[in-house]
Amino acid sequence: MLVQVRDNNVDQALRALKKKLQREGVFREMKLRRHYEKPSEKKTREKAESVRRFRKVMRKRLEKEGF
Repeated sequence: MLVQVRDNNVDQALRALKKKLQREGVFREMKLRRHYEKPSEKKTREKAESVRRFRKVMRKRLEKEGF
């Protein structure tokens, strides 16, 4: 990952880097890998995340359509 520093503004470059890492999910993955997660727990968590994403999409779609 590459972030350019303009006008010696390291703080702005660091902010941009953190935003890119956040978007890529690096921080989230680091948090998940701190402790071992049993396969059954992983499956349950991923299923719940999937349901949450689906509900969010449906809520946005209904809001957009004006219901």
